[in-house]
Amino acid sequence: MTRLIPLAFAVLTAFAPSLCAQERGRVTNLPIPRYVSIKSSEANVRRGPSLTHRIDWVFKRKDLPVQITAEHGHWRRIRDRDGQGGWVHYSLLSGVRSVIVEDDLLALRARPDDTAPEVARLEMGVVARLDDCTPDWCRLIAEGYKGWSPKSALWGVDADEIRD
Repeated sequence: MTRLIPLAFAVLTAFAPSLCAQERGRVTNLPIPRYVSIKSSEANVRRGPSLTHRIDWVFKRKDLPVQITAEHGHWRRIRDRDGQGGWVHYSLLSGVRSVIVEDDLLALRARPDDTAPEVARLEMGVVARLDDCTPDWCRLIAEGYKGWSPKSALWGVDADEIRD
């Protein structure tokens, strides 16, 4: 029996396999890398994926965005915006998304438009909750303020990521 595959799919998979196959975690089958946030006010970062490995440092900021780069059992290798990494137990991570403001006095706007009225200004380093994202803008929630910010001014969201 012959199996027919649509030509467009056959060409796509033959010449652009990276478009069809995104790396997935062995444990969760979720995309690698991916962004998550720190769930608690203290999270130990270890040299390896077990309690016997030395603690290199401790995250002291709840909701801080981090990027998962690998999985091993109940452990996730993460990195922060400075590129520092290590292993964290999965129970210390949350799927609730947040971002860090990378520009000083970033305008939070009422709509995803440079001419929209400003709702607030965010200082560099502010951690905000991530809501929707268009190709160029993300809606943020920070200290009770809600508004839109250019995606390019944020760490914790991919440039091509769309959220709704």
